[in-house]
Amino acid sequence: MSTKRSLYEKIGGFGAVSGIVLNFYDKVLESEIVAPYFASVDIARLIDHQTQFICSLLGGPASFSDAHIKHAHHKLRISPDAFDHTVLLFRESLSEAALEEPDIEQVVALFAAKRPLVVQG
Repeated sequence: MSTKRSLYEKIGGFGAVSGIVLNFYDKVLESEIVAPYFASVDIARLIDHQTQFICSLLGGPASFSDAHIKHAHHKLRISPDAFDHTVLLFRESLSEAALEEPDIEQVVALFAAKRPLVVQG
């Protein structure tokens, strides 16, 4: 009997996810398109939450409800273009972490599926 590993396990667990998220926020904070959304945000806290969220998204320990995600973003008025740019930066971070392309596609699809909870305009 074979046990299918979660993406979380396949990519290396918490340490790997943490590295991806740190790289991602380096990109976010350098981006003229999305950095303004983070001007008054506690970045260390956000990185912690985002790491937990990505772990959850990939089948790891932690859970985030759709209601929590929507509530966390509802006042930010994130545009469709800003969300798309964020997905691009996330994809770059996954690629730089040397994930296999099918895994990148799967992770990006999971991330992008949260669009209706994040985009407000």
